[in-house]
Amino acid sequence: MDTALLSGLSALAGSVFGGLTSGLANWLNQRAQAKSGMRAHELQRREDLYRDFITAASKAYSGAILSNEPHVQDLVALYAMISTMRTLSSLEIVECAERIMQVTVATYQAPNHDVFEFHELIRLGGTIDPLKEFSDAAKAELRLLAQT
Repeated sequence: MDTALLSGLSALAGSVFGGLTSGLANWLNQRAQAKSGMRAHELQRREDLYRDFITAASKAYSGAILSNEPHVQDLVALYAMISTMRTLSSLEIVECAERIMQVTVATYQAPNHDVFEFHELIRLGGTIDPLKEFSDAAKAELRLLAQT
């Protein structure tokens, strides 16, 4: 075989191999960046949902403590957020959110409380924070999602 031909084929093969390697590396890099971006978007989406739920649930629960008249629009908003959680979140998160709804609705049926009763309840070690379990579960889920 002619050395010039062999030299030319070697150069061509090296160029093809180098180009394929470079192209594959770029493709893998873009794929990793896209995955990272999607994960960051998903994390932000859940953080926003959980924050909004905690805010709305706090408002609804405080309204239930102070009044026996349910604010239907607040409850419907909570149900909508729980439905969104069913599509995005773990079963534990959804169950915690549903328990918050049950406590809130039940609180509307209980006698109203004033500030002095709150103070006494806290002093005696009572629980007035139905959101604690949800907050802890959401924090754990967000940490797990951020690590993957």
